[in-house]
Amino acid sequence: MSWSSRRRFLYLFGIVLFFAMVLGVPFVLWVYEPPTCFDGKQNQGETAIDKGGPCLVADVRTLMPPAVMWSRAFLVRSATPESVNGEGGIYNAVAYIENPNDGVGVLRAPYRFKLYDEQNVLVAEREGVMFVMPGPITPVFEGQIETGNRIVSRTFFELSEDLKWERLQNPAHFVEVGNKALENTNTSPRGSARVVNTSVRPLRNILFVAVLFDSAGNTVAASQTALERLEAGGAEDIVFSWSRPFGAHTARFDIIPVVAPTTQ
Repeated sequence: MSWSSRRRFLYLFGIVLFFAMVLGVPFVLWVYEPPTCFDGKQNQGETAIDKGGPCLVADVRTLMPPAVMWSRAFLVRSATPESVNGEGGIYNAVAYIENPNDGVGVLRAPYRFKLYDEQNVLVAEREGVMFVMPGPITPVFEGQIETGNRIVSRTFFELSEDLKWERLQNPAHFVEVGNKALENTNTSPRGSARVVNTSVRPLRNILFVAVLFDSAGNTVAASQTALERLEAGGAEDIVFSWSRPFGAHTARFDIIPVVAPTTQ
């Protein structure tokens, strides 16, 4: 190739390269779609399509399933005023959900309580929607369940739908519970505690579930109270009350704060 031919070639190559850069790069940028957690593809380190890796939605195949540690119903008020024991009436029900997965929870968890008598006949049912905190235990409490004259002998709790697990934060970790006290356990029991928000932000709509256990680890009673707002660094006193004596010595007094988890 002569010198003039090489010169023309380089000149044309430069023009082509210029237009390729001017037109090609914007075109590539226009048609290129970066990977996301909503593109219907398994990419960017995901363990399933749009799940796991950097995505908020977790791949359930990599998780341990939650477990219902126990569920129990407690008589609050007898069906007739003169009755002391042996009749149905109004019950509180509580269950403990154990979540063995760190940093992962459920924002919407429909559930169902079923209360049965000694003949295994269903006497009451209560449905609700809760969340599963990304922590070891989420208590679920339902109050004022009427059973008429039927005595509850067994309580069954279930999560009634498939759950969507996500990477979440648990604001309840910022709530410290101290100064727990019980009094009048043989007449009209009353429990109290001092709760502190250790975070730099206020917390809203905090539930506190109180559960009492005897020396054998059996549940004796349960109750629930709430705070609409707990200021950052603030402290409040909370109180629980029961209308019936416990009937057993209380060896353990759980008070678990429950706060809706937030996305990371």
